[in-house]
Amino acid sequence: MKGQLETDMGKIIVDEDVLAKYAGSAAVECFGVVGMASVNVKDGIVKLLKRENLRRGVNVSVEDEKLRIELHIIVAYEVSILAVAENLVDNVKYKVEEYTGMEVGKIIVCVEGVKVIN
Repeated sequence: MKGQLETDMGKIIVDEDVLAKYAGSAAVECFGVVGMASVNVKDGIVKLLKRENLRRGVNVSVEDEKLRIELHIIVAYEVSILAVAENLVDNVKYKVEEYTGMEVGKIIVCVEGVKVIN
């Protein structure tokens, strides 16, 4: 499903891939987030995604005219997961709403792994 905005001049339709890439970019900027994760459900393997594949770690849908964003992340070792998740939700919500003009209704953070950073 695509995000839609009504303006005085007409309708704006934003593809969910665009929304997912933007949300993924905003997510990896947050302190404590090592990167986005791709989960292979069949094998149960979590893989750290490269910057150009951020979209695969994000699911975006529209529910009741609001965006629902699900982020699959890998966090840095020895950081508070709760603090990282709260910061992540605030940052992604602000940036996506500012960028698209669409309201974010719900953000779900799925911590898929922890990585030790040197």
